[in-house]
Amino acid sequence: MTIRTLIADDQPEVRSALRLVLDAEPDIEVVAEAGDGSQAVRAAHRHRPDVVIMDIRMPLMDGLAAIETLTGAGTVPTIIALTTFDLDEYLFGALQAGAAGFLLKDTDPRLLLDAVRAAHQGHGLIDPQVTRRLIHRFAALSPKPVTPAYDQLTAREREVLHHLAQGLSNAEIARELWIEEGTVKTHVNRILAKLRLRTRVHAVIYAHRHRL
Repeated sequence: MTIRTLIADDQPEVRSALRLVLDAEPDIEVVAEAGDGSQAVRAAHRHRPDVVIMDIRMPLMDGLAAIETLTGAGTVPTIIALTTFDLDEYLFGALQAGAAGFLLKDTDPRLLLDAVRAAHQGHGLIDPQVTRRLIHRFAALSPKPVTPAYDQLTAREREVLHHLAQGLSNAEIARELWIEEGTVKTHVNRILAKLRLRTRVHAVIYAHRHRL
C-alpha cells in the first residue's frame, strides 16, 4: 500500500528536499505540499493523506495550531512534527497537540523514512537526539493519578506498557517476555484502544506522566 504524504513547510527548498527523499521510495507518494498551516489544513481535508509532515514555525497559522486543528477534526492523518529548532516548547507543544512523531530537519533521511512508515502503521517516532530529554521532562513532573481506563489493562498489557516506556521495540519486548512479536503488536493495539491513545509515543508519555 502506498503511503500518501503531505509536506507542510514554508521554505520551498525544504519541501523540495523532503519530496526528493520521499518520492524516491516505492511505497511513499507525496500527494500535496503546503507553505503555511492554513494551507496544510485545507490540503489535508482535500487530499486525505495518510501522513502529514508538519513544520512547526510557519506564517499565518503555525504548525502547532494546524496540528490542533486537524486532530480536533475527528478522523485525521498521522502527523509528524518537523523543526529546525531543538526546543522543549516545540517538542512538548507538538506532542500535546496530537503529533505522533517529532523530527529535526537535519535528521538522517533514513530516520525520516522510518518515521513516515512508523506513523502509517500507527506508531510514533521521536528523533533520538531529543528522546532522552522528553522522558526526563515527563519523569520530573508531578505524577498524575492513573485514569480509570488503566484498570482495564491485563497484567500482560501492563508489562508491555512498562517495556514500551523504556523505549523497547516490539521485537525487543517479545524477547523480554518470551512471546511472539505479533502478540506484542496485538497487546500494544489493545493498550492504545483501552487508554484511548493514538500512538505508542503517547503510550510512553502516559506511562511516564503517571509514573508507571
